[in-house]
Amino acid sequence: MSYLVTGAAGFIGFHLAKTLLDKGQSVIGIDNLNDYYSVELKQARLSILKEYKQFEFGQIDIADHNALNSFLSDKDFTEIIHLAAQAGVRYSLDNPRAYIQSNLVGHLNMLEIARNKAGLQHMLYASSSSVYGGRTDLPFKETDRADTPISLYAATKKSDELISHTYAHLYSIPLTGLRFFTVYGPWGRPDMAYFSFTKKILASEQIEVFNHGDMLRDFTYIDDVIAGILAILNKGSVMQSDVPHKVYNIGNNNPESLEYFLSTLETALDIKAIRKDLPMQPGDVPATYADIEAIKSDYGFEPKTGLQEGLAKFVNWYREYHKT
Repeated sequence: MSYLVTGAAGFIGFHLAKTLLDKGQSVIGIDNLNDYYSVELKQARLSILKEYKQFEFGQIDIADHNALNSFLSDKDFTEIIHLAAQAGVRYSLDNPRAYIQSNLVGHLNMLEIARNKAGLQHMLYASSSSVYGGRTDLPFKETDRADTPISLYAATKKSDELISHTYAHLYSIPLTGLRFFTVYGPWGRPDMAYFSFTKKILASEQIEVFNHGDMLRDFTYIDDVIAGILAILNKGSVMQSDVPHKVYNIGNNNPESLEYFLSTLETALDIKAIRKDLPMQPGDVPATYADIEAIKSDYGFEPKTGLQEGLAKFVNWYREYHKT
């Protein structure tokens, strides 16, 4: 098997590509290495992947269909894992066009690559728990309505699901969408709360705690996410209908309060945070909680890493990487 991974220098993409490479698979990686967060961190991830002889990389913007088509025209791959996207809820308030270009135009371009790729067996793509909007009936199920997004980021991810369904219907492309729930762990994204909190706590700087810590998040450790993706890749699409498209939640199925998360992080760091409590930010949701019965039934997905263990592993990596 050979794999095309978009967003290969990103958090989930890096971990997935490395795991596939460790298993002796061939991986083609694509990433535009934009400066939404530290390019140095992305390059550090990429430098690890480049140590594998069966890894090939292209610095490509998926929104540039000419560059994308040119780079992939002579490449051999049978699976696509499309993880490249403009992430972040708050950033979308100030930079909406970045989300349209990457998450809509880029997603369409990847579907066109899939449509025209002879021998393609399956395409997985990243959606988000944000599509559930401000729903308060927990846990979130894939059968719940998800047509009232409260951020542009969420709206683009829901749009990706709808466009994917259309392509699966029109062209019989096996497509699987994954609604990720607050993925965290080593080599994570600096814009995520656990990462920025760690940085500021170690520097004795004040952290901003939104909604006074009264939020629930279904924190999902990166190793569990990768295990779920691999299970889907190994088994393939299970759809039996005329439209080979299905969307799954992939979360920890155990939401924790932001307050507990912060206290657990303080314990892992052995430092008390200096905090400033603030109201809820526009676009944020009060709670996320994944019902994972569908992915458990179809692929045997079973998250194993609790918050204490996961944050301890992250802190150990952070201290080593930043020499703190």
